[in-house]
Amino acid sequence: MKNSHPSRLALTALATAALGCIAQHANAQTAQPAQNKNELETVVVTATRVSSSLLQTPVAVTAITQDRLTREGVTDVRGLAGTVPNLQFSTGADSGVQIAIRGISSNNFTEIGDPAVGLHVGGLYSPRPQGAMALMFDLEQVEVLRGPQGTLFGRNSTAGAINIMPAKPEYGASYGSAELDLGNLNKRQLNVIQNIGIGENFALRATLMHLTRDSWLNQTQDKTDIDMPEHGFHKDGIPDVDQRRNTPVSKAEAYNNKDQWAGRLSGRWRVTPDFEASLSYEKFQNSGAGEIALKDCAQAAGTRFACPGSQWDVNVNLPGKIDMSIDTVRGGLNWNLSKSSSLEYNFAYADQRRSQQTDDDAGYHRLSSQVTAEWTAEGLQPGVWPVQDNSSITLNSRYKSLVQELQYKQRTDTLQYVVGGFWMREKNAIDYAQEFLTNNNWGLPNSQFYNQPNRQIDAKALFGQMDWKFAPTWTATVGGRYSWDSKTDQGGKVFGGWADDSDAYYNGHFDPGHPGTPEFRPHNSANLTNAMGPFAGTGAYSHWGDPAQNDHSESWRKFTYRLGLMTQITPKDMVYSSLSTGYKAGGFGDKDDRCGDKTCVEGPSPQYTFFPYKPETVTNLEFGYKGLMLSNRLSISATAFFSRYKDMQVTDEFFSAKVKPEAGCTPNTFDCDLVKKYQTINVGKVDIPGLELEFDYKPWAGGRIGGFFTYINSKVKDFPNFSDTWNCDYRHEMGAPDCPPANEGTDPNLIGRNIYDITGNHLPFSPKYSLGVNFSQKFDFGDGYSVTPWLALKWQDKMYFTLRNLDNPHISDAQKAFTKIDASIKLSAPKSWYAEVYVFNATNKYTKNSAQDGGGFVRAMWNDPRMYGLRVGIDY
Repeated sequence: MKNSHPSRLALTALATAALGCIAQHANAQTAQPAQNKNELETVVVTATRVSSSLLQTPVAVTAITQDRLTREGVTDVRGLAGTVPNLQFSTGADSGVQIAIRGISSNNFTEIGDPAVGLHVGGLYSPRPQGAMALMFDLEQVEVLRGPQGTLFGRNSTAGAINIMPAKPEYGASYGSAELDLGNLNKRQLNVIQNIGIGENFALRATLMHLTRDSWLNQTQDKTDIDMPEHGFHKDGIPDVDQRRNTPVSKAEAYNNKDQWAGRLSGRWRVTPDFEASLSYEKFQNSGAGEIALKDCAQAAGTRFACPGSQWDVNVNLPGKIDMSIDTVRGGLNWNLSKSSSLEYNFAYADQRRSQQTDDDAGYHRLSSQVTAEWTAEGLQPGVWPVQDNSSITLNSRYKSLVQELQYKQRTDTLQYVVGGFWMREKNAIDYAQEFLTNNNWGLPNSQFYNQPNRQIDAKALFGQMDWKFAPTWTATVGGRYSWDSKTDQGGKVFGGWADDSDAYYNGHFDPGHPGTPEFRPHNSANLTNAMGPFAGTGAYSHWGDPAQNDHSESWRKFTYRLGLMTQITPKDMVYSSLSTGYKAGGFGDKDDRCGDKTCVEGPSPQYTFFPYKPETVTNLEFGYKGLMLSNRLSISATAFFSRYKDMQVTDEFFSAKVKPEAGCTPNTFDCDLVKKYQTINVGKVDIPGLELEFDYKPWAGGRIGGFFTYINSKVKDFPNFSDTWNCDYRHEMGAPDCPPANEGTDPNLIGRNIYDITGNHLPFSPKYSLGVNFSQKFDFGDGYSVTPWLALKWQDKMYFTLRNLDNPHISDAQKAFTKIDASIKLSAPKSWYAEVYVFNATNKYTKNSAQDGGGFVRAMWNDPRMYGLRVGIDY
């Protein structure tokens, strides 16, 4: 029998060589009869919109059960990092989560931005990135599909899709469970589940999860009173940073804490043997403080920006606050028209409301050596200001969405297909403001208030996919999707401005005098009142003049497809290939003056624009193998892929215009004669080749080994106008190559930019190599007791966070390679109770999930330090 399948032997040899540690024992098992309890269970997924075995589904997909999520401490999608090949997460602004698959992601978290990874709950698209923060609890499983899913999952799935599948009410059974998790940092987590089967045709299921945890930060109040006599600044006993909302907070209320709860009530009714209806209501509440970007003290060590205290010290004058609720109603109808065909309708209505405040400067004020502003006998001489006082405030927002999908499915002996229609409509409203209260030159404040009462997104699609078994072991796949997308801004207004010599922020309640005169005096905290700024409403911005009107709309349409071929080599081995495409709609920003309230060198001033950007697309060629071997104890999945990523959308501060310089500034520099604006742009082409291996193995009774290995070598091919501005003023000091000089030509695509060739650079969030291995062993004792130790190790190669890929010991834009170790020991008792002690990040490794230019140092969002605790539970 072995000699009849040479291709299978080759694949087995390759896998056992890669897995080394299990090869000898596995080969010894091949001649032994299978024992059912030691065989791998069949995993069923819905990656093709129909239920099929994971090992017979021609898609790169990983399925994670609720038991595994619990054991690994996963409470939201960010916890999946390190458990799935080529999946990365970053904490973004405005409670958003940046999800990257195979290096493809999106960092636009605004109310009109789109993710690159489609997040689905129960198979239905969830539009806002804030939804990824919601607690994951009481699930059947989570499915992560890698590669573009532009046919069946469609919207915003250029990188892939994550499908979170809540547990359904079960007919004919009443049972429940309760679990309490107590950990360090005063962690308290409670999970309760109750299933009630009312007969064989109706069932209810209720579940509740509550999670609180203190912050690991040492948060203090920023009351900086400038004392730089060498520059003429002297302490006067009054803080020079805003104190209007500076209140003391406990560890339980500090940044990086947790205070969340969620509940779900579901009903399921089998109306007839062939017709079923379901309905659920879910509530999520986040009352935490949010997260804050902290200096990377390890990189800053040995420089003038070295941390005076510990990595976790933070000094803020605006404590973090989030009040976010998401109310969701989901429902569906499933009608089995015959034994081979069905009609399915599903909908989800979500109402997300959020207010939030964040200290954007984190108390990292400028050193005396950076300051150029001076108090002299003639008065204030403009220059770099000693303190920074920046904040982002969402006064209120409400994002409403209705997603509907209709599917018709049919299966025959040789043909299986699904056709359907998709319609999503969003109506989003937000009042959002940014404050920069101490700007360079004169120390004057500025601010903008974005009043967006009606931003709408409308997305429609028709799709279909067919699998044709044209020979006994061969199946061909053909699928297509046509999408229509539109985005509209109605009644939007932008108040305020960015001029650094205006006193408009004070709203007539403070007169600093005229900049440049001996009488001029910038504010201190005592001069700021509640009649100024965003908390006073849009009326406080009247001194800036009339607001910019944001009425605008744009639309796009696109056809995406999937072609595939699969052959079942043996009943347990299959290989497949596919060519698929994905698409994400374009968009636009807020109406703004390209000249930044200054005079543009070319054309009129002001020059208003919406900074539009084009759609992005991905084309992916994939070859895969999936097999079950060694008496059904070892499963292996291998995928080789090549993706071509075109018009990648990147959101950041980019060049906007060249303006006439002000007196005393250096030409061809930002904040002088160059203006940059926060906007989304399109990058040309990126090639992404890679390899993914996954395995699951039961080598002996009670033992289990699983893991993955990935290789990805993303390379930028076409970005001729990339501007290198990362820590430019400090590069020479830090031993890094100087930033290129600003382009002084006439090409509008190049002028003013620090042009740097990034051809061959890696995409952010795409470490070249990564691997994970986990092992558990169940030891059975008498009277039904058992003990199961579990150990997991993850190693990840260096990962960049920007396209610059700057390697430097002090200002690198990367996370160095690292290893993370998790472990637990679980005691299970005969009367359905259990206790488990655990530790995550056992070596207490400090690792970043994003990085930003701090002006001489690097600031970052950080993953959790060492977490440990005890969870106890009972099933009844």
